[in-house]
Amino acid sequence: MTQIVAGVDEAGRGPLAGPVVAAAVILCKGGIDGLDDSKKLTPRRRSELEALIRERCRVGVGVAEPDEIDRINILQATLVAMRRAVDALDTVPDRVLVDGNRLPDWGYSAEAVIGGDALHPCISAASIIAKEERDRIMRAAAQDHPHYGWASNKGYPTRVHLDALRAHGPCDLHRRSFGPVAQALLDL
Repeated sequence: MTQIVAGVDEAGRGPLAGPVVAAAVILCKGGIDGLDDSKKLTPRRRSELEALIRERCRVGVGVAEPDEIDRINILQATLVAMRRAVDALDTVPDRVLVDGNRLPDWGYSAEAVIGGDALHPCISAASIIAKEERDRIMRAAAQDHPHYGWASNKGYPTRVHLDALRAHGPCDLHRRSFGPVAQALLDL
């Protein structure tokens, strides 16, 4: 009997705003050609692959919101989002491969794999799903908060974002425990 393996990765640990998003993917039989670390793919190719992955594979997504990140820290929030992603799968995996060097505290047989998004196609698929999902969330947030430049910077600390943070202060989607946001709150 073939073992059911889920790959897990996250997107959004470094931004000053928005959630951290994790994805878990159980690849379809035969896999998907062209999978790679999401950071190595063009936005267009990532979008194409996301559609194929969602159409043909089992996908779970987990999110930890900014207030949760502030309450428990970014590492713990990332691990929570990973747990939520695996729990969202419609199938219980026999084994879970997680990109990175830390594992959530869970009951799954699991292995942390440094650089796993370039080594295991199931983790590559998860990195694509997590990145595309988070980017969508930030583009939608940019509609309500256009001055931060989130449509293009996705909440990362670019010059446009930092200037807007100083000029307008933080909003409810900012991570108040992150240095530049905490400083902007002090400067108000």
